[in-house]
Amino acid sequence: MYADRRHTKFDPASMGLALALNGTIVIGLIAFAAPHFVHVPDTILKTWNVPLEPPPPPLPDKPITKIEHVVKTTPTVEPTVPDPVVHFTTPTGPVFQPTPPVEPGTIGGLGGPAVEPIKLPPVVIGPVRDPRYAANFQPEYPAIERRLGHEGRVVVRVLVGTDGRVKQVQKVSAASDDFFEVTERRALDKWRFKPGTRDGVPIEAWQTVSLSFVLNDE
Repeated sequence: MYADRRHTKFDPASMGLALALNGTIVIGLIAFAAPHFVHVPDTILKTWNVPLEPPPPPLPDKPITKIEHVVKTTPTVEPTVPDPVVHFTTPTGPVFQPTPPVEPGTIGGLGGPAVEPIKLPPVVIGPVRDPRYAANFQPEYPAIERRLGHEGRVVVRVLVGTDGRVKQVQKVSAASDDFFEVTERRALDKWRFKPGTRDGVPIEAWQTVSLSFVLNDE
């Protein structure tokens, strides 16, 4: 086969045509691309290795848990009241007899001295004027005191007997001796009282009486 190629006849016309066609194409490309060529300076790119951090270990798969709400209820327990237990015991010690009643006039029934009952204080009531003799209590106005126009007051203490009569007169105060003297005579002669009593029994007792002498009352 190589022998066949080596003996092929060379055609100069075809060769010239091919050269002319290739030259035209190269010239056209140069003419079209010449204005767009930009000069780029040569640069040296530096590179280096950056250590990478190892990736974190994968997380283990967590099981999914379900949360359940559990409501706890406390059972109601009714209190149980135990039945009352009554224990009956038979007395084994000595039997005491009831104490006999205490006889009056003795201490504890032992024959001691008699105990006197508690005595209450006596009830004493003083004498009061007898309303049946009320008109007799005011004495006559002393003549000398009337002429002088004097007025006065007399206070006396009288001892009233068991019959209601005045047995004694004592002067407490008096505007004058004349006022006291007429009062004393009237008390002994005319005054009557309901006698005082002690536990309801008539007794002699003192009573205070006051009188006034006024001219307008005459």
